[in-house]
Amino acid sequence: MEFLLQIYTTSPHWPDYTNAGLGYAPRNYVVFRQEEDLADILILLLFPALIIAAAVTDIFTMTISNWISIILVAAFAATALVTGMSAHDALMHFAAGGLVLAIGFTLFCFRLIGGGDAKFLAAVALWFGFGKVLPLIFATAMIGGPLCIALVYSRQFPLPRWALGLEWAERLHAKETGAPYGVAIAAAALLLFPGTPVMKALGA
Repeated sequence: MEFLLQIYTTSPHWPDYTNAGLGYAPRNYVVFRQEEDLADILILLLFPALIIAAAVTDIFTMTISNWISIILVAAFAATALVTGMSAHDALMHFAAGGLVLAIGFTLFCFRLIGGGDAKFLAAVALWFGFGKVLPLIFATAMIGGPLCIALVYSRQFPLPRWALGLEWAERLHAKETGAPYGVAIAAAALLLFPGTPVMKALGA
């Protein structure tokens, strides 16, 4: 508690209660700052956790749960409120997500990516907005291309002994199985997330 008080009292946003004769900060102000920081921490942890969960489930099941995409959308809405994002900016983020969703389902129709990948990419793009969505897509393609090539190449060889009998490994190795493109999306998202408007709004 003393450490937290020291941080807050040295902040440029901290009211000068010392000159007012109090010499300390009101308890409710400290509680407010602690709750605000807790919300920021939860946001900073939630996005990477969901992204990693999507990549892991895609590797082990070749599917990405719709719940991950739904929680990402809900978490962004909550984040927009916490960070004080304007209605216009929030709508532009949702528009970016909608556009990516349309593109993703077009690719899905041509069997280039899975339906779960399309929804996951759109939910991630929602966090990035129009200003960062093109780098996200480019990074996804740059990671996904080599990933697919490596996967196709590895399928020319038998599974290693340690992977025999593992359902997820045999599924991933099967030539008729697609590629876990959610891994590429997740890697690109984690790589570029520090530069997103959300992270800048949080001051991270």
